[in-house]
Amino acid sequence: MTYTLYIGDRMFSSWSLRGWLMLEKFSLPHDVRLVGLYSGTMAQDLAPLAPARLVPTLKLPDGTVVGETLAMAETLAERHPEAMLWPDDARCRATARWLCAEMTSGFSALRGDCPMQLSHIWQGFKPSAAVLADLDRIETLFDHARSVSGRESGPLFGEYSLADVFYTPVAARIVGYDLPVSDATRAYCATLLKDPALRQWQDLARQVSYDPTPYPQDLDQRPWTV
Repeated sequence: MTYTLYIGDRMFSSWSLRGWLMLEKFSLPHDVRLVGLYSGTMAQDLAPLAPARLVPTLKLPDGTVVGETLAMAETLAERHPEAMLWPDDARCRATARWLCAEMTSGFSALRGDCPMQLSHIWQGFKPSAAVLADLDRIETLFDHARSVSGRESGPLFGEYSLADVFYTPVAARIVGYDLPVSDATRAYCATLLKDPALRQWQDLARQVSYDPTPYPQDLDQRPWTV
């Protein structure tokens, strides 16, 4: 029983990263198919999966197509209760679902001004008031999650869960643009970004070169470190 995951570019596609992590981190068997997100073939590549039109898209072993990462997450959690994609505790599970839902619908300033990239760290980026407001909200949610779980460090709910999957690209934005956050949030970002699965994804991302590079910034850069 193998899932087929259709993803975009690894260096820049934050949603693709979420889709892959929910399979990779919970040891669910899968194949990966690349979609031409920047080469102009995306619509053609996804045509057999209609009405899906975005990455990631998941094809189940029976051929059922599932779009949207939250739908993918719930489908996989339902099909694999033994994998514990959601926290076991009911209060933590409800809170984790809340955080994931707010991530998929919110933080538009952070997502728009700070596109995910895993290549380097921009130096001197000046976040707008709207980005700072998104960061404040994210930290509020993290604090609430830890108050519910009782965990002061590491994954938000003790064991790695879908909440950590959904916020890994957020962590990449915080680190990649050196955004101002608390020490606790920066430590959590480091936990997510030092994960061997993320490092594997990042290594594959670096095998692709771009001309021109998407999402340029008129800023200096330094090597990626967390």
